[in-house]
Amino acid sequence: MSAEDELGTTAVARRAVDEAESQRASRLWWDADAADYLAEHGRDIGDSDFVWCPEGLREADAGLLGDVAGRRVLEVGAGSAPCARWLAGHGARPVALDLSGAMLRHAAALGVSTGVPVPLVQAGAERLPFGDGVFDVACSAFGAVPFVADPRRVMREVFRVLRPGGRWVFAVNHPMRWMFSDDPGPDGLVVQQSYFDRTPYVEVDGSGAAVYVEHHRTMGDRIRDIVAAGLVLDDVVEPEWPEGHERIWGQWSPLRGALFPGTAIFVCHRP
Repeated sequence: MSAEDELGTTAVARRAVDEAESQRASRLWWDADAADYLAEHGRDIGDSDFVWCPEGLREADAGLLGDVAGRRVLEVGAGSAPCARWLAGHGARPVALDLSGAMLRHAAALGVSTGVPVPLVQAGAERLPFGDGVFDVACSAFGAVPFVADPRRVMREVFRVLRPGGRWVFAVNHPMRWMFSDDPGPDGLVVQQSYFDRTPYVEVDGSGAAVYVEHHRTMGDRIRDIVAAGLVLDDVVEPEWPEGHERIWGQWSPLRGALFPGTAIFVCHRP
């Protein structure tokens, strides 16, 4: 049974969603969709690999986190935690955090099957259950940030748990993608809505309750969120679609990737 069927999705709405409803929807969705998502994309993300985005950029090649050996690393929105296991294999001391219990159960099972277990914590990104300054690095590869109602709070929380000099790197849908439908084909090349319309995308059940929510921030919003939290923005990486990469992943495709970016990776540090 698909997540849509399990949750009784009936319609798409464009309306305001507060933090509580957004978090409830994300937990429901990823609990319902975890098995299907991993069945479809498990080979894309691997069991112990750090893939930043559908363009296929790997941390092994990009080195956006720097030398992680011996570092305490928090992965925010870890899902089944392949990135955290990759980090552990490179000498880091990772902690994988996710809102979804179902995703974390898959993470625990993969920890056993790969022989690389990592500490798992179930919590939302808006209230990280850790003390101040306890991590050297924090990272997120499409985890949590696009799905929270108040990403500014996430930035403040990451600032809080990082030690001075600690690095924070997160990947999200490129903000300009908001203008287009989630279609990897020609229909996905046509502007459908305003880049400046920040009304969340919401899927609802028969009662009108949200079962999936995605929030939009412009590029300027993302930068202001980072700076307002006290973080320093060092770089914005917009991975280009690699030549010969034919894999379609949701809305990401060679057709769209040749024309405009699908991912933005923000590289920051706590001063």
